[in-house]
Amino acid sequence: MENSGTVELTSSFSHYAARVAPESLPKPTDTGAELAPHGTTIVAAAFTNGVVMAGDRRATMGNIIAQRDIEKVFTADEYTIIGIAGVAGIAIELVRLFQVELQHYEKVEGLPLSLDGKANRLGALVRSNLSQAMAGLAVIPMLAGWDLQRQQGRIFSYDATGGRYEETGFHAIGSGAAFARGSLKKTHRPELGEEEAIAAAIRSLYDAADDDSATGGPDLARKIFPVVMSASHQGVRQLTSDQVAAITTRVLEML
Repeated sequence: MENSGTVELTSSFSHYAARVAPESLPKPTDTGAELAPHGTTIVAAAFTNGVVMAGDRRATMGNIIAQRDIEKVFTADEYTIIGIAGVAGIAIELVRLFQVELQHYEKVEGLPLSLDGKANRLGALVRSNLSQAMAGLAVIPMLAGWDLQRQQGRIFSYDATGGRYEETGFHAIGSGAAFARGSLKKTHRPELGEEEAIAAAIRSLYDAADDDSATGGPDLARKIFPVVMSASHQGVRQLTSDQVAAITTRVLEML
């Protein structure tokens, strides 16, 4: 490559960028982890024909609420959703890089990555952040999507080293994860429909907020509700604020 003066095109955008424009990629920083806003909590739950993901809207900086309406759940591509917990700024950069990574692969190869391939690529991006994670600036994502080959919804979790784990039924990440998973254990069933799964996810965020100060529950006064997306054979769709508010109201009335 060096002799010809050209750079070999690769289907990995992050590898390509590291060769031609390494300054564009996220860099390690010496800023203290306590000074960076952190986002939590994200939950995902499978239903009969897909998977739903929901995230609370609170970001914290130590014991301070840094933001009340941050978004932590994003569309990765037509059939895939990504949620983030950890240092918010780095996490959002990782999401954007992952979105470009998927677009770049499809343009170069002429076909989209499989869901397993997407999960592996995300793990590699998380692993590239390991030096920052060791300094306390960790980013932990969760991936959920519709598998076009298996024709089912699937959920993947990660550790700070990029280790990838497939979850069955439901999962949660972030500071309120233990409380959210405890709630989902009582409300989630494999035969749930989409709206029932959404209600279970919202209920789990409400329960997590009740025990974890870093998790923001539905805020009826400010009209701040979780970001909720679902993935099915029809693709990814995001619920409107009014739709989430209506389901949240029904959930709270049942408590």
